[in-house]
Amino acid sequence: MNKKPQIILTSQDLDRLEALLDSIPDNAFPGKAALQAELDRAEVVPPEQVPPSVVTMNSAVRFSIENSGEEFCLTLVYPKDVGGNADRISVLAPVGSALLGLSVGDELEWPRPGGGVLRVRVVEIVYQPEQAGDFHR
Repeated sequence: MNKKPQIILTSQDLDRLEALLDSIPDNAFPGKAALQAELDRAEVVPPEQVPPSVVTMNSAVRFSIENSGEEFCLTLVYPKDVGGNADRISVLAPVGSALLGLSVGDELEWPRPGGGVLRVRVVEIVYQPEQAGDFHR
């Protein structure tokens, strides 16, 4: 990817993610600096003002794989909420960090099992806590 898309974060997500990063030793999470860089470059808005087309924490997102058109849905969660569920991805996973703050229509590269990458597009925000009025998650 040549240019990173603009990302938007809620102030609530930013506060929680910075607290999470502060609690993790530098050597315990290889992607810590990359996630911090994403947080640093984000446009930050109050939770009530985040557009409904933006991926926030605990959002369920529908994706489309560029070459095949195949679709899948994942929920972006904090590490403690993954719980072995295949339909959830931790914000601490490289793809989770890259997904945070993207908007419908944005694309990202997704590592393939066994090597290589898939290009996927954010098709729909199936559920966004802020849009649902769930500000205390």
